This record gives sequence, structure tokens and C-alpha cells, in this order.
Amino acid sequence: MNTKLRLILGSSSIFRQQQLQRLGLSFQTASPDFDETPQNGESPEATALRLAAGKARSLAAAFPQALIIGADQVAWCGGKQLGKPLNVAKAQQMLAELSGKRIEFYSAVVLLNTFSDGLHTHVDKTVVTMRELSTEQINRYLKREPDAVHCTGAAKSEGLGAALLERIDSIDPNALIGLPIFKLIDFLKAEGVEIL
Repeated sequence: MNTKLRLILGSSSIFRQQQLQRLGLSFQTASPDFDETPQNGESPEATALRLAAGKARSLAAAFPQALIIGADQVAWCGGKQLGKPLNVAKAQQMLAELSGKRIEFYSAVVLLNTFSDGLHTHVDKTVVTMRELSTEQINRYLKREPDAVHCTGAAKSEGLGAALLERIDSIDPNALIGLPIFKLIDFLKAEGVEIL
């Protein structure tokens, strides 16, 4: 078997790229082309996993001898899925609604070996408790952390968003940023890629 498969991060997320760079791996990025429309009756875990796997598989034809990392994150609160606000007005509304609440983040990671068609999958669940936030605090946060509009739930936990949070319950703190690194390291090792 070819043990020198290229490593591809199937994501345009700068946050995931930075996470992978910290491991010191040589990789390239590719933007997946996959319909991310939620399906009726699908659990948040199932949605995150379906999207992560779909993103990885959408790149398989372009990279026939590669290890493709697919990732997706679904945030769930009050029986509904939260998205990325993408603008300040929506971020203000979202953060006001989330003030003082518990949010479940389901972060899926898959590693697809396009040479053998092997697929490793994992979904990490992180529970975040938000602080009670005033309108002024929300506005100051969004002014100082403009990238937050591109984060699920508008909470950029690796930056100033940490001030929004009261508690994080997680097995892998990396998962909240978007990539469950602990499991990914296991998957890479299983495919012959050693980090250390």
C-alpha cells in the first residue's frame, strides 16, 4: 500500500487550518462542494457526521491517493440548530438568545483514505454554558472580535469569546474550535502518519 498519501484538509475554515498547522503536518486545503442543507428529523450528531463525511467524499475524485480530513460542527440549543450568523445584527440577536443558556456543540471529524476507501469517523460533544450577557457586553464583544460572525453560535472561544463562557465540558477542548484533534491523531496514526 502507498504510505505516502497526501494529506488534504477538506475545509476552507481558517480556524481548522490553524489547528492542523499546530501539529506540524504538511497538508494542503481544498474547498469541498457538498450540500449542507439540514435533513428533517436528523439528530445534530447525525447531521455533523453526514456533512463531514460528505465534504471529504466530495473531494475524493480530485485526490485519488490521499487522506482527506472532513469536518463539520452543529450547535444545538433549545431544540434547534444554530448556524453561523455571518453578520453583526444576526450575531447580536443570537448571542442575546443564548445568554445564560447551555449549548451542545457536535464536532465531527472524518479521515477518508481515497486509496483504500477506508473511513474513520468521530463526533465529539462539547457542552458550553454561556454567561448572562447584557446588550452592551454583546456589542463590545462583536466590535472587538469581528471574526465571531463566522463562528457557530457567534462564540469564538479561542479568542475574546472565552469571556462569554461560564463553563465548557469536553473531552477534547480542540473540538469546540472545529476540529477534534485527539481523535484525528488516532485516525492519522492508524493510517501510518505519526505526529511525534
